[in-house]
Order: sequence, then structure tokens, then C-alpha cells
Amino acid sequence: MEAAGHRTLRALRGLRGGAPGSLTVDPREAGRDRRDLAQALKTLRLVVGLSGVRLAVCCGISQSKISRIESGRVLPSVVDVQLIVQALHLDQQTAADLVALARRANIDYECVRASVRRGLHHRQRELAALEAAATRMRFFLPAIPTSLLQTAEYMRTVMTRPTSAAQGNVARAIALKLERQTVLHDGSKLFEFLLTESAIRWRMGSPGLMALQLDRLSSLSRLSGVRICVLPLSRVVQESAFHTFTVYDRSLVTAELFSGRVAMRDPKDVDHYIALFEFMLSHAETGDSARHLLARWADDFRDEGEQMPERE
Repeated sequence: MEAAGHRTLRALRGLRGGAPGSLTVDPREAGRDRRDLAQALKTLRLVVGLSGVRLAVCCGISQSKISRIESGRVLPSVVDVQLIVQALHLDQQTAADLVALARRANIDYECVRASVRRGLHHRQRELAALEAAATRMRFFLPAIPTSLLQTAEYMRTVMTRPTSAAQGNVARAIALKLERQTVLHDGSKLFEFLLTESAIRWRMGSPGLMALQLDRLSSLSRLSGVRICVLPLSRVVQESAFHTFTVYDRSLVTAELFSGRVAMRDPKDVDHYIALFEFMLSHAETGDSARHLLARWADDFRDEGEQMPERE
């Protein structure tokens, strides 16, 4: 058993050839990370000589969850792994390697190309499932309104822009996005959308299209389960808006990048993004104040449209 344990430790330390505790995200390795983590935790428990029941008592995790973790049916959080390695009294190096592996296993990455290859409609169904399961969702939108807030024409403009990776049946994807918007009328859920002024006023199309999009935001803000918050450029905010992110309850964060999407489940990561959202929210306008800004900017777009020369 000891020899098997040493083999497991050597394999664990050489999983990616990186430094102990280093974090890399490779979409091709996501499944392997989970399998490696499950196998390593089980083998190390056997090396130490603890039963699953005894380990559960020592780390305060139910025996059934320990069993599901070791079989790969449940992905343990980083906190779970920290509790397990403490209960196993592993050396500092091994514990650090396991925690690093847990962090990798709790992060998923899907590139835009892979999402497009699967089909735009699959992504919409996945998002609909997330929105159906969650009761509170926080959206930080520094660059563009999310599709839950978009008009059909604005949506089409976004999906057919020159650099868009969208291919195939765009009309089908738009129909599914519009269908997803019905969840905003579910009064048992809370949707908090925090948009920067840049995201709201970024010119994705004609003045008329933009005015209607702003009207849409104002209209949705009156739904009982929807909160539209606006962060004006005039506000001093001592934090950077690096990227769009969404927090689902307290269990999942997704971050949008140019090249793809990252999903994070580590409770520490989730708590970090919730704190960041709340900090940004403390500087934002809400309710009637936010609607006043939206109406003013919409009127600006309408005035601009009226001043444009008519095409012959």
C-alpha cells in the first residue's frame, strides 16, 4: 500500500508539470482533473489507513458525500479538499498539490469556437437551465447588456457583427434567447443587472435601435423581480471593470471573455465576485434615479435620429 501511495504522490505532483500550487486552465483537461482528484483522495485515504466513515467524522463531511467524491460523482469544493487533507494529516507539499488540483477541477473553460460548433441553441438551453435553478442572479455588465435584456433587433445586431463567432441558424438562437426572457417574469426570483454607462450607451446600431434598447431596460426595471442598476461614468469608482460576470446564488460564477467563458465554483471565488458586485452596486443608481438616466439617454438617441438626413 505504501508503494501505491508513493506512486500516487509522484503522479499528483507531476500532473501538469507545473509548480506546486500553480493554477492553469485547460479545457481539454477538465474531466481529467476531476478524475485525478477523486482517485488521489481515495488512494491517500487508503494509504493513511482511514475508513470512509472515520474520515467523514474527522473532517465533518457526511460519509455519503465522501463516497460520492471518491467515486467522482460529486466534485468537491476547495474547502472540502482542505478539510480532507487536514483530516488525513498530509505533508504540506502534498496538501498544497491537492488544493491546487481542486482549484483547477472547480474551473471550467469553454472557448467560443467550441460553443459554436456545438450549436448556439445548446448554449441557450444551458443558460435557461441555470436561470431556472437559481433564485438570485447578479449580472455585472461593463460592456454590453446581456441577452436577457436585449430587444430582438439589438440581439440580431450583436450576433451578426463582423467579429461575431456566431454561425448557423441565428434566427433560431434569437428565438431561444427571447424565450429565455420569460424567466424575468418569475416573481420568485431576483435578477440584479448592474450596467455601466458605457455598456448602455455603446453604439451597436442606429440611434433608433439604441433608443428602443434603452426603453426596454427602463420597462424591465419595473418588474417585481428585476433590478436595473446604472453606474454612471461621472461616478468615482476605485475599482476596474475587467469583464462581464454572473453570479448564480452562492454556488457558481461565470465570466465572459473575448475568447470564451470561465465557470468558477470555488466558494472563495464566488464570495470574491459577490463582494465585487456589491462594491460596484454601492456606487450605482437604482430605481427611479436609474430610469431617469435611461430616459435621458434614450431621448438623446431619439434627438440624434431626428437630426439625421433622410435617405432618398
